[in-house]
Amino acid sequence: MQSLQPDPAARYRNVLEALWRIIRTEGLWRPMRGLNVTATGAGPAHALYFACYEKLKKTLSDVIHPGGNSHIANGAAGCVATLLHDAAMNPAEVVKQRMQMYNSPYHRVTDCVRAVWQNEGAGAFYRSYTTQLTMNVPFQAIHFMTYEFLQEHFNPQRRYNPSSHVLSGACAGAVAAAVTTPLDVCKTLLNTQESLALNSNFTGHITGMASAFRTVYQVGGVTAYFRGVQARVIYQIPSTAIAWSVYEFFKYLITKRQEEWRAGK
Repeated sequence: MQSLQPDPAARYRNVLEALWRIIRTEGLWRPMRGLNVTATGAGPAHALYFACYEKLKKTLSDVIHPGGNSHIANGAAGCVATLLHDAAMNPAEVVKQRMQMYNSPYHRVTDCVRAVWQNEGAGAFYRSYTTQLTMNVPFQAIHFMTYEFLQEHFNPQRRYNPSSHVLSGACAGAVAAAVTTPLDVCKTLLNTQESLALNSNFTGHITGMASAFRTVYQVGGVTAYFRGVQARVIYQIPSTAIAWSVYEFFKYLITKRQEEWRAGK
């Protein structure tokens, strides 16, 4: 849906139509394309992400607002954590999006990795890194600040409360996703190097945020910056709800085990 000039067979009016037509014309498992490479990158990326966030949030909160919660500290910690997360995740994103394109020539992850490496060099895996950061730094700042703000209202005692974690995570993801959709469209263009968009402007590769923003506007106008916003919000709501609830569960479980172990010593 974010494609600037999609193939006529891949023009979709909404999320449900897109899902139905993809399954009908390309097979039941086509919407799961790229799952393996995403899961491979998500493990180390999220480990760095949450570890960095928790450490920096505590350190900065002690400086800015000792003994309390600081939204500035939450946002700043989320921004720094994003640097590590995206460094681990960006190559996986490039491969995932190229495999998900309509009529993608790649059948396996290894085929895609080999072709990108041979034809475009190692730098292609990080071509969208600065744009990814430009998108994800504000996304995560909004995401973490919204989550912590909602936790103050739904779970002021900061106990393990699954329903509050799910609700806060879902709302935080939806808000952050909607606001940063234009940057996501530009990131997708940089990752996929969509041939029709390239042909309509110039030969060569689209590199950098300014070039991506200019190309999106030239091809589709202002409305092109919000292509796929509905799908992005729908995707982020369960994604962030699941991520926060699972993270908070294991955080609670591990902390409880550590306290029991210390008490038993």
